Amino acid sequence: MQRDLVYLEDVILAADTITEFIQGRDLEFLVSSTLLQSALAFQLTIIGEAVSRLSEDVRARHPLIPWVQIKGLRNVIVHQYRGIDWPEVWGVATNRVPLLRAQIAEVVAAEFPDATLES
Repeated sequence: MQRDLVYLEDVILAADTITEFIQGRDLEFLVSSTLLQSALAFQLTIIGEAVSRLSEDVRARHPLIPWVQIKGLRNVIVHQYRGIDWPEVWGVATNRVPLLRAQIAEVVAAEFPDATLES
């Protein structure tokens, strides 16, 4: 379904944006920068929202991607914003987001072989 491609592309774009935002930064910078905190929170929210809108069929065909945890992080950011664990967010941004980006690119290749992703 073409709608799924749009959401997958949203995840890739948000992941690339996160990578750009944290380049040359460290956890100490994140903890001291409300600007970076806001930027990462917004991009992670986009990822969680896009994942929640994917069809169940696409999610079911790719069970190795932690769909529930991705949506869960979005819920924490949106609903428990005062209790965000910034070191955890840093770990997600530096370790999990690049992996997720690669996994989503594989999903796009499998589900939409004619799609061209910008890198």
